[in-house]
Amino acid sequence: MTPLLEVDDLRVAYGKIEAVKGISFTVEAGQVVTLIGTNGAGKTTTLRTLSGLLKPLAGTIRFDGTPLTGVPAHQIVARGLAHSPEGRHIFPRLTIAENLQLGAFLRKDTAAITHDIQRTYELFPILGERAKQAAGTLSGGEQQMLAMGRALMSRPKLLMLDEPSMGLSPIMMQKIMQTITELKASGTTILLVEQNAQAALSLADQGHVMEIGRIVLSGTGADLLHDESVRKAYLGED
Repeated sequence: MTPLLEVDDLRVAYGKIEAVKGISFTVEAGQVVTLIGTNGAGKTTTLRTLSGLLKPLAGTIRFDGTPLTGVPAHQIVARGLAHSPEGRHIFPRLTIAENLQLGAFLRKDTAAITHDIQRTYELFPILGERAKQAAGTLSGGEQQMLAMGRALMSRPKLLMLDEPSMGLSPIMMQKIMQTITELKASGTTILLVEQNAQAALSLADQGHVMEIGRIVLSGTGADLLHDESVRKAYLGED
């Protein structure tokens, strides 16, 4: 069976600085796959390249059996690859409901869009309670919920989440991770970049450890969670 996402020898550079140095990995439909590593490892650059925001230097990206290289970002969304970016990037002056509607900007099925907005409110009840509130007045955790809900509004085949727990309180981080668990249980395919390696690997079917632009270790989430080198480097254990 062909993987939903295939990345082969991907290289990405900022000017003369190569940030991603020939990485290869796959994501199967229904899986949660995580990329972990320190700041500067190339994780965010990888996601930005997959979503068409950056142009690769070399390598191939295939999504749902077709190449993505050179495809504009909005067409990548239309093909079923959605990106909830690091830093959330919600529209602060628009309401929660308007932000969610923008997530469905490529869709024409009005009734289904309304249904999906209600589904988002079921997933994140606080958003439904404040639907007419300006998004910029939300807390960081609530804005993260909105960013994830907005990405889901395109009905993606694969949802990419970049640092969803960054800057959140422990309670709010727990809520976000619980939501990712619920999405996984519903069959949503997820590519997760997450600073909390313990949480990410606990959720993941497969994980890849990145260091300075390269994948240096791969395995199941459970295997990496119990790997001595991973525990020392990313889980704060001696």
